[in-house]
Amino acid sequence: MDAFFYLVPSLLIALALTGLIGLLRRARRIRSAWNSGLTAEARCLNTYTTTSGGGGDTSVSTSLHHVYEFTTREGRPVRFEESNGPRTVVAGDIVTVRYAAEHPEWATAKPPQPGRLIAEQGCLLAFFGVFIAFCIAFMVGFSLFSDSFGFGDDGVDPTNTVVVDGVTMTP
Repeated sequence: MDAFFYLVPSLLIALALTGLIGLLRRARRIRSAWNSGLTAEARCLNTYTTTSGGGGDTSVSTSLHHVYEFTTREGRPVRFEESNGPRTVVAGDIVTVRYAAEHPEWATAKPPQPGRLIAEQGCLLAFFGVFIAFCIAFMVGFSLFSDSFGFGDDGVDPTNTVVVDGVTMTP
């Protein structure tokens, strides 16, 4: 039973670390596209929305996605999708995209906003850090609680000894 109190927080920490790694990868890709200095004219091929939530009393969240296509300076056609872009861009519009020469598929149509990217990263890093610290504190607290009350894996206090006819016995 004790394993449950270590397994669940460990799984939550693993999920948080996965989200943290995804956040850092996304930020690195956007930053490299902005810093490369390479731009191209891209055509918006399609826009669509995805929704989540809405079950019972939960709120509905909608994300707008754009599909863009452009040609690199080397003549390679590249198609990419980006979420949460401007709602004023519709299919057929021409936009400027920024991309890195080594990874043009990581292009972005979002204008450079390094301050905003740093602020988003900082807030999400703080959230994940607090979440992971809470999980670790929970596991440490449970460990100290179970040790201080003498609970082992089988729920028996291992320090409880009984002396019968001069013989010391432990349950």
